[in-house]
Amino acid sequence: MMSGKSKFSGSDRFEYLQALVTEFQDTDNAEAREQVLANLANFAYDPRNMEDLHRLQVAELFLDMLTEESENLVEFGIGGLCNLSMDRACRDQILQSGGAVALVTGCLSSRREETVLSAITALMNLTAASSRELTTGSAVLQCMLRFSLSRSVRLRNLACVFLEDFCSPAQVDAARRELQGHTQTALGIPLPED
Repeated sequence: MMSGKSKFSGSDRFEYLQALVTEFQDTDNAEAREQVLANLANFAYDPRNMEDLHRLQVAELFLDMLTEESENLVEFGIGGLCNLSMDRACRDQILQSGGAVALVTGCLSSRREETVLSAITALMNLTAASSRELTTGSAVLQCMLRFSLSRSVRLRNLACVFLEDFCSPAQVDAARRELQGHTQTALGIPLPED
């Protein structure tokens, strides 16, 4: 038993994470890529790894996955970004990447609930650190309004938190007015499957 201590020293941790990044970049095996990306996303949950992941530019790797055809790669990529976005330096790195917010917002249209939940959480973290206009545009607010009506309790609750904590009442009212009379997919962002 390790009694709460990490099994990696600082340099061992960096070398291990670097080996994972290299393995991800070098392998052509789709299943192996998914497994390594899932591992990196999980490592992004641990604050002890943030500095090393920042140095290895793993945020860029996760962002690159958001345009992949594989739903698994997209899910693990946005999950990793969601985890990284909790750290200020990593969040700044994400925001400095051109088009990052648009890529994250694009994940709101996924049919996978986990992908959508990670995208909403990442947008909340990015909003907390940036100009609200970056992540609370009209289309995003309308999407959150639709998600707030979802049968999925997790999706409904997270959308409500986004609307209450990251949007002004005036923004929400304006989005509601724009949404009136539109169908669930009027903006091209369908609700995830339950």
